Amino acid sequence: MGATAASVGVAVRTLMIVLFCLMVAALVYVIAIGALASFFDFGARWAIALLTDFTINVIVIGAWFFFKESSWIKTLIFIVLMFAVGSVATCGYILIQFHKLSPEEFSEDPLYFVLVRHQNRDVTQQTRGPSVITARVIFSGLGCLMLGVLIYTIVIDLSPSHDKAFAPCLPTYLTDIYIHAVVLSVWIAYKEAAWISAFLWILSLLCLGNITTCVYIVQELFYLSHQQPVSLIIFNNSNRDMLSTDLLLY
Repeated sequence: MGATAASVGVAVRTLMIVLFCLMVAALVYVIAIGALASFFDFGARWAIALLTDFTINVIVIGAWFFFKESSWIKTLIFIVLMFAVGSVATCGYILIQFHKLSPEEFSEDPLYFVLVRHQNRDVTQQTRGPSVITARVIFSGLGCLMLGVLIYTIVIDLSPSHDKAFAPCLPTYLTDIYIHAVVLSVWIAYKEAAWISAFLWILSLLCLGNITTCVYIVQELFYLSHQQPVSLIIFNNSNRDMLSTDLLLY
């Protein structure tokens, strides 16, 4: 079991290094061609859909970051970094969490210890997150927003009078979105006990983007009672049972 968990940890850490380097290369490319300004060309084809999808990624990853760090200031800085360098910030932060693991944690369950909140913080009061009902409403709304934006974009794109070009930054945008999709796919694979279920969710995520992310999160929220902390959805069932009475989740 320990060897298998460690192998998974090595594989995920290696994947994050590759994704980090890939996104750095994508950013260097867009800077080299002088296309940074095209990130703000909201009139370009698919620009609004890509920006919406990217923003939902920021919200989802940012929510996990806040759970980990319990600091609004750190979370705000991290969100600004995500808007500035995209998945470089996400992969970099995950790699830092891997670096912080002790040998025992890495061999026991590295993904759990990367996801879980730091336990050695010197605070006497824990930050309470949103209620389960509030989280359901938020992510249901985000999912509907993404679906509406996607339908609108497709309808406009198919219009005969639509002659707008893609922005030069499109390859970098897509690289960032799919890197985040891979990161979320790793999380889904960690959570799902059945490989077929994980495969179908990941396939849907790669095809439909954050519509799937929001649907998956809302589904997980419906598995929680109103009294349970929202942060329990981060973990798989075996880790969730261990954490259900942990004060650090509240």
